[in-house]
Amino acid sequence: MELTPIQRKIITALINLSRQKNKVVKGEDIAELIDRNPGTIRNQMQSLKALKLVEGVPGPKGGYKPTGSAYEAISIDELEEEAIVCIYINNILVEDATVSNIDLTCLRHPVLCHASVKVIGDTHDFHIGDTIQIGPTPVNHLIIRGEVYGRDDTDNVLLCNIHEMVSLPKKQIKEYMSKRIHYVDANATLQEAALLLTEQNIHGAPVKEKEKLIGVITFKDIGRALANGKIRSKVRDVMVKPTISVEGDRPLCEAIKILDKYKIGRLMVTEKGEAIGIISKTDILNELAVY
Repeated sequence: MELTPIQRKIITALINLSRQKNKVVKGEDIAELIDRNPGTIRNQMQSLKALKLVEGVPGPKGGYKPTGSAYEAISIDELEEEAIVCIYINNILVEDATVSNIDLTCLRHPVLCHASVKVIGDTHDFHIGDTIQIGPTPVNHLIIRGEVYGRDDTDNVLLCNIHEMVSLPKKQIKEYMSKRIHYVDANATLQEAALLLTEQNIHGAPVKEKEKLIGVITFKDIGRALANGKIRSKVRDVMVKPTISVEGDRPLCEAIKILDKYKIGRLMVTEKGEAIGIISKTDILNELAVY
């Protein structure tokens, strides 16, 4: 359906305002948002109602609401439930806005990558040169960072230079974990623990006592103990407890959140309460690395 530029602006503003207010929208509110005369809005609404893009609601609390065809007319999917894809300007969250579509361009260029970003919300607050961050998206937890170099208010589109894109795989944590778990005995000396970590080329390992998992020991823990003169200490005396774990059937993003929350380098991976592996920040970085 071919719409005039003013009709597209009105439909876009109507959809944005109806999402924010969750009720019918006054013509005066649309006029204020797009900086037009209220009379112009009323005249255009007659044509838009004839095209079945807008419904008029009579009464003192009445106004206008978009139809499903209005969403199609400006290439936005109407969803009963939607996940909000956050958008930030200069590290500040833009309230009442979400991203509905991202089109990448210049994919073959060795240096440049551009994107056309469709926004549901007010685009007037975005300016050329603003830094922008989009995401994470609900499925692959894609995050895009870049800079605004243009804006199309008629179609609610931002044109961006993309500096960085990060996406997490959808597979479960257990598909990225190390299945070989090297345990340290709770009664081992710090020298014995350091020897095991060195031989296995790992930075930390879970600690067991009588087949029960009771903590985690790392090179950092050993170094701190030695620096404090605790040369004769046992592993149980310097280990970190309790052991923090994550279920193996959870998505990879959950492991990252837990690692970041507790500021640790590795997690035990469990299945029905039993340890089945271990995942570290290094495992995740290796998975995300592009060669």
